[in-house]
Amino acid sequence: MQPRIPRQSAHEPRERGIHHADNDARLSAELAAVVAGARRRAVRDGDRQIDTAHLLHSLLESDAEVRAVFGEGPHIARLLGYLVQRSIGYGLRWQSGVEDSGGVPVVAEAAGFSPLAAACMERARERAARRGGGPAGGVDLLAAIVADPQARAVEVLERAGVDPPRLFDRIQARTGGQCGARPERYAVEGGDTAH
Repeated sequence: MQPRIPRQSAHEPRERGIHHADNDARLSAELAAVVAGARRRAVRDGDRQIDTAHLLHSLLESDAEVRAVFGEGPHIARLLGYLVQRSIGYGLRWQSGVEDSGGVPVVAEAAGFSPLAAACMERARERAARRGGGPAGGVDLLAAIVADPQARAVEVLERAGVDPPRLFDRIQARTGGQCGARPERYAVEGGDTAH
């Protein structure tokens, strides 16, 4: 009997465009595990790149601090429900394009990440550096993801009834305002009408 998830050789992920960013010293051990989980999910789903929805899915599954930002209520279950359906819903539509906000140059196979996901990873590292130079954690990455309204993960958040600007404010409150200012795009495009 063949396993449902094919085994990966040591160099298969790189051949498929999935880079081992989980060895990055600028990431906390927890965030490195999140990236590794997102990479496995992308490979298993047959996706060419890790996108922000893969990262959000992995964050929700493995980072208790990220789950705590969402607070009590049905949001986590609803989010995971949407993300699990990726292979029959969002994923089918997303397979035809590269996740890009237009704010970063499109780079083919950007270290195994979509251009937008690669930018989010870098913003998470920058947030950690501003906080004092420690490694980036899951909440840093979540803040970076919700900062771009074009992220696939933001689309999933909105569909699940989560207001990204309000989520960003909750992250700010938990981190003592050390994640930077509220993204300008939300102030312009989404206003401050968080529910």
